[in-house]
Amino acid sequence: MNKISIQNLNLWYNDFQALHNVNLEIEENNITAFIGPSGCGKSTLLKTLNRMNDLIEGCRVEGKILLDNVNVYKDMDVNLLRKRVGMVFQKPNPFPMSIYDNVAFGLRTHGIKKKSELDNIIEKSLRDAAIWDEVKDRLKKSALGLSGGQQQRLCIARALAISPDVLLMDEPTSALDPISTNKIEDLVLELRKNYTIVIVTHNMQQATRISDHTAFFLLGEVVEYSRTTALFSIPQDKRTEDYITGRFG
Repeated sequence: MNKISIQNLNLWYNDFQALHNVNLEIEENNITAFIGPSGCGKSTLLKTLNRMNDLIEGCRVEGKILLDNVNVYKDMDVNLLRKRVGMVFQKPNPFPMSIYDNVAFGLRTHGIKKKSELDNIIEKSLRDAAIWDEVKDRLKKSALGLSGGQQQRLCIARALAISPDVLLMDEPTSALDPISTNKIEDLVLELRKNYTIVIVTHNMQQATRISDHTAFFLLGEVVEYSRTTALFSIPQDKRTEDYITGRFG
């Protein structure tokens, strides 16, 4: 079943067209990877899925993005959209406050104030982000004292706390060492049971390890989109083949 449907999507930053007629169907409880060289539109498309591009001056979008058949640009409140579609960024960005307060932040924003309820959701989110055992004795300590990999898992816990349907990840391991990267990849595979995940990655091996479907972008267009195993073993487009075999990019 499709969770997100992107239809005839074009996007401009002032006069520059960053996305050209993108059409993609993103399946529920799947991991979909966006690959391609820098500046090809991967992150731009990712940010349209929860309307982060609204924050950029001169950004204009045409076409449709449907989340469970509801047009997110026309028929959905942006705050509700961002509750349902969480985001994890390239660099871990914990707030300069305690580990507990980092995860509680979004919950409090959405009106959850009762301590017992906060405690339960925070523990569950930290467990789901595979970091509870490492931080349970230091919840009141600053999140900035965590390692980079731990900070990124904390940011994932923060995104999970408000119970999204979809998790967007913009190169979530590019700033991390191999061991932390491995932990995040294992975590993403586990989260797929309950969430629809869209991940931008520069690392093609990562796409093959964790994604079910892969879209290859070039100059703002989706060149090819299929099951990951098919795209990497029998690419249908010469440009895809050239990219994945290292001839360019």
